[in-house]
Amino acid sequence: MKKIILSLIVGIMLLPMSVKADEGMWFLMFIERLNHRDMQKMGLQLTAEEIYSINHHSLKDAIVQFNGGCTAEIISKDGLVLTNHHCGYDAVAELSTAQDNILKNGYWAESKMAEKHAQSSLYVRFFVRMDDCSKRILAKVNPSMSEADREKAISAEISAIEKENNEGGKYTVSVRSFFQGNEFYYFVYQDYKDVRLVGVPPESLGKFGGDTDNWEWPRHTADFSMFRVYADKDNNPADYSVTNVPLQPKHYLPVNLSGVKENDFAMILGYPGRTNRWMPAGGIEQNVKFAYPAWVEGAKTGMDNMKKYMDQSDALRLVYASKYASTANYWKNRQGMIDALTKFGTAGSKAKQEAKFNTWANKPANKAKYGNVIANINKFYGLTNEKARHDNYLQQLFRTTAFGAIGRTLGKQLDGYVKADAAKRAQALPALTEMAEELYKDVYLPAEKDLLAAQLKLYATKSVGYKIAPMVEKLGKENNNDFTNYVNAAVDLSLFSSVDKVKAFLQYPTQGQLDNDPIYALSNDLLAHFNSKSDEIAKAQNDYSASFRLLVEGLRESKIGTIKYPDANSTLRLTYGKVRSLPADKRNDAKINNYTTMEGMVKKYKKGDEEFDLPARVLEMQKNKDYGRYADKDGSLHVNFLTDNDITGGNSGSPVLNGKGELIGLAFDGNIEAMAGDVIFDNKLQRTINVDIRFVLWVIENYSGAKNIVDEMTLVK
Repeated sequence: MKKIILSLIVGIMLLPMSVKADEGMWFLMFIERLNHRDMQKMGLQLTAEEIYSINHHSLKDAIVQFNGGCTAEIISKDGLVLTNHHCGYDAVAELSTAQDNILKNGYWAESKMAEKHAQSSLYVRFFVRMDDCSKRILAKVNPSMSEADREKAISAEISAIEKENNEGGKYTVSVRSFFQGNEFYYFVYQDYKDVRLVGVPPESLGKFGGDTDNWEWPRHTADFSMFRVYADKDNNPADYSVTNVPLQPKHYLPVNLSGVKENDFAMILGYPGRTNRWMPAGGIEQNVKFAYPAWVEGAKTGMDNMKKYMDQSDALRLVYASKYASTANYWKNRQGMIDALTKFGTAGSKAKQEAKFNTWANKPANKAKYGNVIANINKFYGLTNEKARHDNYLQQLFRTTAFGAIGRTLGKQLDGYVKADAAKRAQALPALTEMAEELYKDVYLPAEKDLLAAQLKLYATKSVGYKIAPMVEKLGKENNNDFTNYVNAAVDLSLFSSVDKVKAFLQYPTQGQLDNDPIYALSNDLLAHFNSKSDEIAKAQNDYSASFRLLVEGLRESKIGTIKYPDANSTLRLTYGKVRSLPADKRNDAKINNYTTMEGMVKKYKKGDEEFDLPARVLEMQKNKDYGRYADKDGSLHVNFLTDNDITGGNSGSPVLNGKGELIGLAFDGNIEAMAGDVIFDNKLQRTINVDIRFVLWVIENYSGAKNIVDEMTLVK
């Protein structure tokens, strides 16, 4: 294991008794020093070296980041990958057609030859090692620097570190900031880009409960999909090729069939995306009252306009399935955050901590460094509350429409193409043509017109506390904020309205046609306004960035802050806890409210309902209790179960492991009662919702008849 420098040990220190062991997203390289003893007391039977080693195979070698936004795990010697249904959703949707809708009907490859390769940039990322580079990077900065100069110096050093450790391009190296820029670590990864679909349950199982059950407990869903990683003949990464062979991983997870019970040890390894547990009170208040309400309203506007077209046909449903699912997920999440943060008075709790810090900061010994920290932070939020509302309305316009941000995507590429000479144009033409064809696969013009008009109206009428984009303001005044006619005419006139028009432009490009395009002009106006800021806000943001970093440093130094782990930022972490029930709930038929059953799933069944329909075969198998070897000791088939692990977005697809490092479940969600978990951990209510691995195997083998896939795995009792 790499040497750990003394300053880090002093900074992180040992866990105090007041912090419960199930809170925290921990670096693997510090498990032995910080967590291993606690984990052993709870039921861990592995050594720290068996969890993380850079010289020998270990658990880390079976955990991958899946396509940049989820987690997955290797579960066979032939590179079989398990992740969530919603993590594989985009790839499955891409592989589906109205005639062969595997998203709706499910799919299981009868052989490796039948595994499907999606054309999108699907990849998995293996973690190789990490190390501390804080001392080296922080030596390049000083307190007198502006934030821009500081970032420039840090970026230069990061580039050097990444180049030094990538071994000529063999590895991907990423240097990440922790504790708000007070520490830095580099991470070495190896990416495999030939990843193929092995199987997926029908959407009625994989997404059972839909938006209604999302973030809720009790839950009943088969939220999983399976892929396989391929490599060249020497087991190295390679682009997709029919000559590639299944990856032979350094480590894969055995699968345990014994099931779980209350207080069983459970640990999760994965790539949590983002937490903000150091966020100041003003930031929490801004999110609850300004940013998140706009996000929720903008997302719902997008969803409603997508849905009315998705309901028209299976073909249109496939066009918008991925965008709708992603939008809906965060729509409910942000509303849950508003409710939870409000209910628990999180901003008030943070404000009390900051008042205590401010007293410490203004003691004579600390005043020069920390005295203005809280004032600077609060000034920034006061200046940007209304801008946060404005920006979130605009961001939802960008996220839910095809044309809102086209100025910085395809439009920017076309501008470069126009300005290039003939030779460079010829070189760029194939890639630009491919980019356009890919973009317009997910565009249905009548839907896009409605989406853009609705989002422009929402933005123009609801973003009242901060000046809106000039072009939108002008059009709104001219049309009484009804953008329908303008959008219909502008899209029809635009070269961006179809792939054929884009291809025609590529043959005869002119700067005038591009610059005068109404959709290009609108998009650029929105983007320019979104990215602009006043001198006053720019100055406040500079002071805020420096002050937030000092706040975190000061909270740790003074020990007023009790958090001992860094915020999540899509780097590999371990969280540990136990199987743990919630208070009894009459909606759950299970004997203990820490699991759900197939019987409970069928009780939710509604024939023909988009969210709660079930295949006839599932109903028949449940009626006959046809559960095979995957039934629990009580004779029921367990579907989902609860643990009190500390996870967030990005952990989707993470393995839930017992004390021996055996797979017992698949993490996929959290409970809405503890939706404030990205900001503050709730020891009483925070839960992770997991698919029971026995239900996964039942769906594959018993329901789907794909025993060949189960036979690849190592099953243990």
